[in-house]
Amino acid sequence: MPLTTRRQLLSATALVATTSSALGRSVTGRLPWSPNEAYPPELVRPGGWMFLRPEEVATLEAIVSRLIPADDLSPSGQDAGCTVFIDRQLAGPWGTYEWYYMQGPFAEKPLPTQGIQSPLVPQQQYRTGLAALAAYCRENFAARTFEQLSAAEQDKLLAAMEKGEVQLPGLSAPKLTTTAFFNLVLQNTMEGFFADPIYGGNKDMASWKMIGFPGVRYDYRDVLANPGKPYTKPPVAIMGRPDWNGRPA
Repeated sequence: MPLTTRRQLLSATALVATTSSALGRSVTGRLPWSPNEAYPPELVRPGGWMFLRPEEVATLEAIVSRLIPADDLSPSGQDAGCTVFIDRQLAGPWGTYEWYYMQGPFAEKPLPTQGIQSPLVPQQQYRTGLAALAAYCRENFAARTFEQLSAAEQDKLLAAMEKGEVQLPGLSAPKLTTTAFFNLVLQNTMEGFFADPIYGGNKDMASWKMIGFPGVRYDYRDVLANPGKPYTKPPVAIMGRPDWNGRPA
């Protein structure tokens, strides 16, 4: 083949660029990710609900209070703001899996390495799961709601859901099983309990104080210089501490 000079190659490239039609693409949902792009968290302020309905809030607060009951070490999941955390997450991009690939096929018995295998996004999973739980309670507990059950009844029902011993009406693979719904709520409750307070949960950094987590303190040199000594400083959240008053902790 004849040798191609650099000048000939550049000329051919320019010709293609000026004579070819531009190709476009359609973008739906979240815009494509760009290098070095940052997504700073927005401070969640309590008050009102952005996704959950009142009856869903009542049931979910009862659930998180049984998953994390109040004791001498920490407040309950409800008092720690776990329901607020879940509501705000459902109202945001996670609630619609805006950044996830959501095309099928979906496996009915997925392997742990296969990731999400439900066509339902979290908003749909919560709405469907809470409605199924309400229907089950009406049928099996004399028309009472979950929050109207005794603590012992609530614990027994949640344990049966976790083990797959109870099948809530209308829930099945691959969309959503009873155990999968329980695991989702449990996971989100733990996230709300231990996440930074900026996301709506972990009120007053209660869980961090319980486990001795320092948070996002900017400087640990004094700690590293004194190994073996107890860490006694209060935790610091992304937004700082209410008692800072402009002074570093």
